Order: sequence, then structure tokens, then C-alpha cells
Amino acid sequence: MTTPENTTPHSDHHNGAPTPTSAQQSLPVDAQPTTSLPATPPPPPSIPTPPPAAPEAPRAHTPRQRLWLPITTTAVLTAILASLGTATAINAWPQQDEPAQPAPTAATQDTTTTAPVAHSTSTNPDWQAVTSAVSASVVAIEVDAQSGSGQGSGVIIDSDGRILTNNHVVESGEQGTITVTLDDGRIFDATITGLDAATDLAVITLTDPPADLVPAIFADSNDVTVGDSVIAIGNPLGLSQTATTGIVSALNRPVTTAQTEDGTLVVTNAIQIDAAINPGNSGGPLFNAQGEVIGITSSIATMSQGMSGSSGSIGLGFAIPANLAQNIGDQLIANGEAEHAFLGVSMTDGTAEVDGATRQGALVAEVSDGSPADNAGITAQDLIISLNGKPVTGAESLTGLVRELQSGQQVPVEVVRDGTTRTVTVTLASRTENATTAPQNDDTTPDSTQPNNIPDLNDLFGQRPGRQG
Repeated sequence: MTTPENTTPHSDHHNGAPTPTSAQQSLPVDAQPTTSLPATPPPPPSIPTPPPAAPEAPRAHTPRQRLWLPITTTAVLTAILASLGTATAINAWPQQDEPAQPAPTAATQDTTTTAPVAHSTSTNPDWQAVTSAVSASVVAIEVDAQSGSGQGSGVIIDSDGRILTNNHVVESGEQGTITVTLDDGRIFDATITGLDAATDLAVITLTDPPADLVPAIFADSNDVTVGDSVIAIGNPLGLSQTATTGIVSALNRPVTTAQTEDGTLVVTNAIQIDAAINPGNSGGPLFNAQGEVIGITSSIATMSQGMSGSSGSIGLGFAIPANLAQNIGDQLIANGEAEHAFLGVSMTDGTAEVDGATRQGALVAEVSDGSPADNAGITAQDLIISLNGKPVTGAESLTGLVRELQSGQQVPVEVVRDGTTRTVTVTLASRTENATTAPQNDDTTPDSTQPNNIPDLNDLFGQRPGRQG
């Protein structure tokens, strides 16, 4: 298989004009997904239980920007659904917008909310206390449909029984049944509240939820920094309440996980972690050292079949940032669907010479007439190098950044044109299928920033029967 490579500075400079490079792909169509899971999973690993650390004031978090680095050429990005039948498509998870208390009723929380384990810090995490505090918020999900059966994870977001998970975990449940197992073993039926394939998020709701649910508390994912201690809790290989620890390895990692039948790619500027993530962890929460949700685990990189056959975790896991999940989740709860910000360009990876240095970014190939980009003065051959203060390292990077924003939001966009940089302000619009004032670009290549034009795992797996993620 092939994977994206670093953009190489171009040796022939033409008065600083942007130079296109090969389009980058995190998951090319010839990538091999992981093989089916073993019939009998191995015994669950024990959860590390270090002694409690002395109380320490939580350190301040400062967002960092991280550039895209290639996954090794032998790695494959795959959704991490523990499938017992045919593979399912990628989906989405949400949360709510009421302020949360120590026993919150919604996923979107006030920043003043007390953390579940206030004495635990990133430098001295008390994982025993964290798992004890948050395990009741984590659930195991099983879907049974004609297309096959699958298992995944989820996180309780309110006392009404709403659960955040991945779209690819529960999507097939529209034509089947969904059951949810709480940490104490109680089992409930669930129905789909909303799905969003473009971000791989979904919300499901328990039928007749009990009164003693424990919703999770969410953190501001903009405060996450590289090196932060994290713990993932989920249902890998059907082994419920499995906890694995690690650190944040990188931020804003552009990850393309799948291709769907309608040609929609799931592109996320993800949180990269080294905690062990395996099939069945999909949709489960990623917690910080204080027991707050900072992301939803959604995909992993595994070794290609040509190198080592099927493979589990190799220390390259990815999570959807909590802030994006909250935005989409709120919309799914309110409307059953989510709208996505629209910039209105198609592009490829490119470089340009600026002040004697080569810059990489997203090279604009075409601008839709009347689109937000057009209205802001962005033109073809502009090289977009930052959006809303975050660096753009290529086409997928820009796509992921646009996905994080909302329609109506005004954001600065820095571009290189004729060897000089300039900043324009773009007012993002909402992508619609039948837009008239902001026509949609028909380009369905992975280089489009239009959310509905991005490829997903279902189509890829469909080309290779017998393979499961």
C-alpha cells in the first residue's frame, strides 16, 4: 500500500509562485484493512494501578500546533470496530449543551466544572482513581443487523440515556438492533438519535434509561498538549472496561480513515496517542489524567498484510477532538443531523517560496463561484498555509481544519500569492446539496474541502470481501 509522504521543497522556483506536489492520501484505495478478529479473544490485560500520587496543582495547558508526519509505508489506517460479520461504515458521536456538574447531565460542559479526579495530574496521574471515577460512564455497544454484527464502545453524555459513539459502530443498527451494556452488566436496547458520516460521529439513546446513569465530563480539547498523559477505556475485542494508558503523541494529525458509497471521506485533524487501541475501542472515550473526556477513539494504524498479516495496536491510535465531537453532537441531538462548514475550494498539496524558505500548504486548484473563499478574494494557485491561526500542511490538513469550524464563523486565512503572504477573512457558509449562492464543487477527489466530497471505510471494505476492521 502507499501512504502520504512529506512534501518535498521544490528546487525550481518561479518568482515565488506555489508549486503543486503529489496529493497526499492517508488511506489510498489499495490499502489493506485489518483481517477479521480471532474467534476467541485473548484474556484481558490487567489495568495498571500505580499508587496514588501526592496532590499537585494541575498545570496550565497551552494548545500546540503539530505538522503532518507520514505514517510508515507499511501502515494502514482503519476504523476500529470489532466486527463479527461484514464491515460497517464509519459514523459519528455527539454530546449535549447543558452545563455539567460533578454528576453532569450533558456532554458540553462549563469550564468551571470540577474534574472527576482533581488531585490527579498529567505529570503524576492516579489511574486507579481515574478508572474508579469514570468507568460507569463507559459502555459497550453491540449491533446486530443483516449486514453483520459488530461491537464498539461509547460514552454516556446525559442522564436521559444519550450516548456518544462512532458512526461506523452503530450505522448498521438502522436496519437492525442495538444493545448497550453498562459497566455493572445491565443491558438496554438503544435507538439511533443522529448520525454524521462526514465526522464519524453518532448519538444513540437508551430505551427506558435507568435513573442512576453517570454522564462523563468533557474538557476543552484546545487545552490538550503533546506529552499529556491519557487513558482510553472501552470494549476492545469484546473485552469490556479495558483501560490502556499512554501519552498524546501529536496534535492536529490529518487522518483519512475511510471511503463510503456516496464518496464521502472521513478526514479529521486528530489527537494521536500511543495508548493501545484495538478493534472494539471505536467510539470509546479518551480521558485526561483528571478523568475528563478529551476525545473519542476512532481509528488506528496497523501493519500492512504484506509485512505481518493482521495486526492490532502498534502505538498509533487516533481520537476525534472533544470540541469537534461536542459541536456535531449538539447538532445531532437537536436536529438528528449535522451541517458542516463550507470553504468552497478544491485543492492539492503544494509548496511555495517565501522569504527564502519553502512553505507547504494546500494549493488551490479551483474556487467555486459565490463561495466563501470566492467572496474573500481567494483565487486559484493561492497556497493556503494557515486557517484560523493553525498551520495548513496540505489538502487533508485544510479539510480537517474546516471540519472543526461552524457555518457563519469568521476566520483568518493566510495565503501565499506571487511570493508574498497575505491574510484574508473568510465567513464560512453551510454546505448544502442544492446551494445556489455558494455552488458546490463537483470534484470528488480527496483534495476537496467540501465535507460531502470526502471518501470512508465501507466502500474500501466492500471491495475486499472477508476483511473487517
